Amino acid sequence: MSAWTLCSCLAPQIETFISLRQLSGTDYHSQARLLGYFDRFLDEQDLQQSRLTREICEHYQQNLARLAPRSQGNRFCVVRQLCEYLACADPLSYIPESIRSPSWQQAQRPYIFAHEQVGTLLSAAAKLPPPGSLRPHTYQTLIGLLYSTGIRIGEAFALNIEHFLPDERRLYIAEGKFRKSRWVVLSRSTSRALEQYLDRRMGKKPNAQDAPLLLNERRQRLCHPTVHKTYRDLLRKCGIMHDNRKGPRIHDLRHSFAVRRLLAWYRDGEDVNARLPALATYMGHVNISSTQVYLQPTAELLGEVDRRFHDHYLKNLVSKGSRS
Repeated sequence: MSAWTLCSCLAPQIETFISLRQLSGTDYHSQARLLGYFDRFLDEQDLQQSRLTREICEHYQQNLARLAPRSQGNRFCVVRQLCEYLACADPLSYIPESIRSPSWQQAQRPYIFAHEQVGTLLSAAAKLPPPGSLRPHTYQTLIGLLYSTGIRIGEAFALNIEHFLPDERRLYIAEGKFRKSRWVVLSRSTSRALEQYLDRRMGKKPNAQDAPLLLNERRQRLCHPTVHKTYRDLLRKCGIMHDNRKGPRIHDLRHSFAVRRLLAWYRDGEDVNARLPALATYMGHVNISSTQVYLQPTAELLGEVDRRFHDHYLKNLVSKGSRS
């Protein structure tokens, strides 16, 4: 459901709508969270009537203008679905027009983190208050895990203690996007860092096997609003800002992982085209085209592509010369 308790005058209808979506077999967790934002907006507007009007919908759309175009489209899309549901019982309930989502070429350009920048973020996370608490270790582990494995942040939040197999150096993503489960192989350093975190984590309850792997200070599972706020604070402390001083998204750590993996294959002389299906499976994508969105050109990557082309060209030139 949403990251907080629904409290507007439309809360019962929103709860029922979410339940119906989930009963139909739809994974509606992320959409429920977006409806939570709308519920909070309605509560802040002190809405008293249980009917959505044009004015309310247009006001909410204006309120979303601060977000990236794709985020605006995602949030307003679920609100429109809710409006369609409400109109079934109340024909006078307003149904707004959809916001046209931008193509991925028009969407916000991902920020590819330099390895040194991630190191700075990890150092800043280690100094998070309160001293002696689990909190700095939790954020260090979360950032390191997102950067080194490329898993989605929601998948990281959903991890349980039982999903980490240190002896096999694997993580089990029980239910990722599109309800796809998968195994994620860990590097030795990532597995060792998770083991060190788990040693500290097991001193806090709940510590049963089905308890959250990453724990907050209230001894509960991490949630998006708190993590994103802390992440923004860390970016500011590290001076990693861009795009009107908003800073890179936390999702850009996933983009950075994909680019680093591609760069490593180029440097190792691997057949990149043959490797892409493996990367798509590792990242939990349904096809290679979804993975290609993450493969942003960087100076390092373009340099390796140019070097490989140059070497291939010279090899063919020498080969033709020897035959003649």
